[in-house]
Parts: sequence; C-alpha cells; structure tokens
Amino acid sequence: MAAYKTLNSQDIIISPLEVTKAFNFSGSQLISTDINIQRYTGNKFNTTGSAVWDPISNAFSTGSSEYSQSQVYYSIEQLYYRNYLSGSNGEVQPINRPSFQPDGVVIGKVDGNGYFNYNPTDLNPQKYWPTSSYETTVGLASYGDPNSLYGQALYGKEIKSPTVGVLSIPKAMFGDYIQPKSLKISTDSGSYYDDGEGILWRTSPNVTASIVVGNVIYEHGMVVFTGGTRKEATGESGSLYGDAEYGDQGSVYGGRTVGLNDVENFTTTSNITCSFSSSFTIYETQYKCTIAEGEFNYSLNPTTISGSSNDGTVYNYVTSSFFSPFVTTVGMYNNENELLAVGKLAQPLPTSRNTDTTILVNIDRQ
Repeated sequence: MAAYKTLNSQDIIISPLEVTKAFNFSGSQLISTDINIQRYTGNKFNTTGSAVWDPISNAFSTGSSEYSQSQVYYSIEQLYYRNYLSGSNGEVQPINRPSFQPDGVVIGKVDGNGYFNYNPTDLNPQKYWPTSSYETTVGLASYGDPNSLYGQALYGKEIKSPTVGVLSIPKAMFGDYIQPKSLKISTDSGSYYDDGEGILWRTSPNVTASIVVGNVIYEHGMVVFTGGTRKEATGESGSLYGDAEYGDQGSVYGGRTVGLNDVENFTTTSNITCSFSSSFTIYETQYKCTIAEGEFNYSLNPTTISGSSNDGTVYNYVTSSFFSPFVTTVGMYNNENELLAVGKLAQPLPTSRNTDTTILVNIDRQ
C-alpha cells in the first residue's frame, strides 16, 4: 500500500551538468546510418542535387540529393553570411540607416544587417562568401590550341561559379553544440581545424601562418568551407588537389590558392577523417522526500490485519508504541496521481517517531 505526500518547490533542486564525448570518423563511416554526417555542395547557379553517398556503388553520385546545390548555397548564405556580403576583410557590413518621417513613413534603405548570423563571439568572425564567378588559367592552353575546349577553356581560361562545401553533423551527435577547438578535418587537399572562435583554418605546411577557409557554427553542428578570400597561398606548388583562383599556379607567390578541387575534396571524397567533441547538458534533479516524526507511523500493509477478524482489526503489535513501519520504495507521481518513476531502497528503512526522516531521490535527464 502507498501513502502520499506533496512535494513543494523547496524540496526540488535542479543542477545542470555539462558532459562531453569525443568522436573520430574516417571515410565511409561519416555517412553510415548510425552516424549520418552529411556533406553538401553549394553552387550559386547549379540547380542539380549535391553529391550524396550511394551504398550500392560505394561512391558518391551527383544529382540524387533532395536539396539542389543552389538551395544549399542560398540557405547557408542567408543563415550565416548575410550581414557580411558588403563588408571588407570579412567584417560586418556598414549599417544602411533609414530616415523616419514624423508621420511614420520610412525613407531610404532599411538596415541591411538585421540578420542574426549565429556568431559564437563578438570578435571579428572573418566571414568570406563567394558571390561572383571568376576565371582561371587552364594549363598551357592558348588561343588556337586544339586542346582548349570551346565553352570550357576559352583562350586558356575557365569560368568557375561561386561554390562552397557544407558538412552537417546530426543534432543527436553534437548535442547542445560542438566543443570549440575540438574539430579537426583532413582531406586530400589538406588539414583543417577550428580556432574556438568559429573560424575554420587550413594548415599550410610551407607558410608561416594558416589561412582562413570557412566557419564553424557550433550550436548547429555546421562546418562551412568557403575557401576564405581565395587569395592567400597555401604553401603548396603546382595544381595538386586544387586550382589557382586568381592567376596561374606559378604566379602565386607562396604556392597555389584554395580552389574548387579543395571544395570537392571537402564534400565528396571518401578519403576524409573528421573528429570533434560534443557537449551535452544533463540536469540532475534531486527530490527531497521528508517524513516528519508524526507522519507515516502506521502501516497500510494488508498483512497487518488479523486473519480472525472480519472488521479490519489489526494485530496488537501494530498499535504498540514501539512499532515502526519500514520504507522500501519511493514513487514519484504527477498531479493526476500517475506513477512516473520508482526508486528502490537498498534495504528497508524504518521511520522514526522522534526525528524527521529524509530520503533523497536523484533523477538525471537531458
């Protein structure tokens, strides 16, 4: 049998506890059904689907994604980069201040940076977003060269559309947010890491300083590879796994710049490793169940009723001043008296007629 007592707000203590867990995946592990880390290509003018993993052919297939490349491009732009399209050096754009007339009519431009772009700090986020097509030199092709394909490499040049890469980690895996400074990604193009301020850097082996190539949105589990300004040299010579975006490979001092091949390696290659730490907040709720000295001193157990009595008379020992019921189980009920949780004591606990008895029930939840 059960006896009920209402808990007050002072009987409940909620304490948050932050826990972390490290993950490390490589190759096709990223897109397995139990992990499901997705990668997308965003292209301003391409309406076909992003490349997705085909488990039958064990390779990436283009065009089968539910999101077109242009959808990916414009969605990421508005969510994370809208305030920075007109800024210089990756800084926020100047405010276009409108003028307000006495009658409430607004004249002029409305504020252009009214978007919330999920920046982790108030420091300069260095957000660069490719918006225009550009041309690059293609090999040694020149005017009249039969190897220069008309429409693709006209007069030794190739037009390339603004393209970005996106890596999306499921909410169930990163929890509340990705732990800053925990993200590391490696592809054929190079190695990438976050600096704890939401900036994705590329390790450049032959250059003193690393270069900015994107951003990390910790609270959304999103890694955006934009290529940065695509003007800094990577420290690598030649066209290995990338293109020169502004001029010939050999004309870039300090090696090639970040190119579309780097984006492709970020989004489609199976030769990739990704490691990060998740952050989960667990709330430890402690319920203080106090039995006062004058409460619950009478047992409701049916075995205390005398078998020779038909009127519910209990055995004599139950009415003795030395009788003390034992508590074995604590149940937690809602306002509708529905049982929500049960706690079993390690051993029966006798109640006291002289002092209060307190039982602490701890429940962890997210």
